[in-house]
Amino acid sequence: MAAIPNHHLLPCQNPAISSSSSSSSHSKTLNSSSSISLNPSITFIRRLPTFRCESLNRRHWTMVDYHVSKLNPIEIIPNSPTFQMTSNQENSVKFSKKICLFYCPETKALAERIAAQSDCIQLRSISWRTFEDGFPNLFISNAQGIRGQHVAFLASFSSPGVIFEQLSVIYALPKLFVASFTLVLPFFPTGTSERMEDEGDVATAFTLARILSNIPISRGGPTSLVTFDIHALQERFYFGDKILPCFESGIPLLKKRLQQLPDSDNISIAFPDDGAWKRFHKQLQHFPTVVCAKVREGDKRIVRLKEGDPRGRHVVIVDDLVQSGGTLIECQKVLAAHGAAKISAYVTHGIFPNKSWERFKPDTTGCPEEEMSYFWITDSCPLTVKEVKNRPPFEVISLAGSIAAALQI
Repeated sequence: MAAIPNHHLLPCQNPAISSSSSSSSHSKTLNSSSSISLNPSITFIRRLPTFRCESLNRRHWTMVDYHVSKLNPIEIIPNSPTFQMTSNQENSVKFSKKICLFYCPETKALAERIAAQSDCIQLRSISWRTFEDGFPNLFISNAQGIRGQHVAFLASFSSPGVIFEQLSVIYALPKLFVASFTLVLPFFPTGTSERMEDEGDVATAFTLARILSNIPISRGGPTSLVTFDIHALQERFYFGDKILPCFESGIPLLKKRLQQLPDSDNISIAFPDDGAWKRFHKQLQHFPTVVCAKVREGDKRIVRLKEGDPRGRHVVIVDDLVQSGGTLIECQKVLAAHGAAKISAYVTHGIFPNKSWERFKPDTTGCPEEEMSYFWITDSCPLTVKEVKNRPPFEVISLAGSIAAALQI
């Protein structure tokens, strides 16, 4: 048995001086016989004084006897097999935090999928109304009922027009005496506006990060922010000390999907530029890699193959987001010209303004230069999910499980 340092001891009392007689059945003094066996694997020689110790956390520990000897260190003998938690018990404790999950109208379907992941997640509603002048008229149902509860809000900043009303709710929820507050924003927008190239450019990504960094604290402390595959790595440092960003990724979900493909042993990963390679290559290092690069020829920027061999492979182009899709299409043409047998694509955030998703055609004739076998996106952009649902080559990989797990952190 391992020795237990003094500072790890629980409060103990000697039964000899205890005024309580009801506990005498729980601790027995060893007889003075030459040897006595308390456990098939443990035998004690010598008479040892006994101290009774009761755990402060009854869920994890049971009554134990501490046997002290001048010659031996303190030893712990469990009286019950439940003394040590099993892995199943640890998991049940880990996923036991009850969450009240609010959502905006756009994210209702995703919120329902998240709630289906665990009985510990309960959906709560908000009335999203407007006054006659168009300004939000919002009402949080049963506001007193969430006092002391862990609360989360599932947001979707799909356009500037919906950000203000959701920010109003986000700023209100932590002040309702909740135990903790988590903001789930799967897609952090304005990601392509994070840098200043000319004097006068406004970095709107930095502005939004500062707004979120000033969400009022709850009783449990600063707000936690859960977001997936934020566009530019430097955006991680835009947030202030009043918010705790939790940066998640959709790549583990992609890897799981790739394992299900019939040609999973013939997959190569292609990155359309160095930025995508820096972001994702460590998570996908077990796959053969192809790297493309954007180069400028006159007034045009074209995509060329930088390294790797796509010949005869099912090549999956991986990036964090797609807007018009022009870069992905150029990358597709280069890979096909270098002998790729099949071409697919994955992006965490399918934005596709002006229905640009229509540029991507399903593989019906075996022409990888113009057709894609699969195009995977997540449900981080709910409006896009509605448009591409049941439209090949698109498949939607849900973030629901990943979000449900993140809410338990």
